[in-house]
Amino acid sequence: MSDTAEAIAQVRKAVEPDKPKQVLRTLGHSIREYKKASILAPVFVAVEGILEILIPTIMASLIDEGITGGSMPATVKFGVILLICAMVSLGAGFLSGKYAAVAGAGFAKNLRKDQFEKVQGFSFTNIDRFSTGSIVTRLTTDVTNLQNAYMMIIRLGVRAPIMVVVAWLFSFRISPSISMVFLACIPILAIGLCGLVVLVHPVFERVFHTYDELNNVVDENLQGIRVVKSYNRESHEIGKFGRISERIFKDFTKAERIMSFNSPLMMICIYGTMLLIAWMGAQQIVASGNNAALGLTTGDLTALVTYAMQILMAMMMLSMIFVMFIISQASAERICQILNEE
Repeated sequence: MSDTAEAIAQVRKAVEPDKPKQVLRTLGHSIREYKKASILAPVFVAVEGILEILIPTIMASLIDEGITGGSMPATVKFGVILLICAMVSLGAGFLSGKYAAVAGAGFAKNLRKDQFEKVQGFSFTNIDRFSTGSIVTRLTTDVTNLQNAYMMIIRLGVRAPIMVVVAWLFSFRISPSISMVFLACIPILAIGLCGLVVLVHPVFERVFHTYDELNNVVDENLQGIRVVKSYNRESHEIGKFGRISERIFKDFTKAERIMSFNSPLMMICIYGTMLLIAWMGAQQIVASGNNAALGLTTGDLTALVTYAMQILMAMMMLSMIFVMFIISQASAERICQILNEE
């Protein structure tokens, strides 16, 4: 009886999710020689994001001082500055994408290598505890999920917060009252995204466990193919595979149906914000007579609309990262169970 209880305790310990800090510490060891690329990618992303935020302000000066003011020297000056900022931003974006791809692919390569080396030292008890299908899933699907998540974190995960914070500060400098519209959207999006995380995470955990069962069925069928054909059990094996595949289909459909609420929520916030900015900005322009000393100008309103799109697109990036984080969270815990197994 005590042996049975001990075996159950060991199984529970094996499948128990690691704490977030322990998961990050365990996965961090697999970055190794790709630390340089993992640092350079966020640096170039930051440069690209800051330049993109400066461009609307330069554009506003071009409109107010050059086009509306009728000054050709000002138009040429701000036009050249815009061209330089755009070219530097393009180069920084290219380099950030390159280093993010190198870091993500290298991180995945090391994860597969570390897991494979760990599995080579497993006893038969360890292998039976995880099952062959589960180990195959952790070496393939789970690693791919973490690779995609890591690339998004070191690129979009750095770009989106910079865009939100700095763009809001620039919009606050132009019009404090209109910039408050952005702050009203943040709690709505945060509550919606947190709700999606709570609902979807258990579904993805169940999907990955079902993947393990699917791989086990395929492995058993291939290893015992002679027995299956000898006893004419092909229809039984096909039915067993079909039932598990149907469960994966239903779980993924349920998860995607829940996650589909993310897009309408973002669209409501985007278009609601644009309407409020246009309405409030038009009132301030009419009240000030397009005089910068008295209030808002046409160039300022153009910059505010651009900042609004940048902020809301950055929020959409964050929502994409949340979705990828939900998917990869279960994969990270499952990989760490392999790497931390004694």
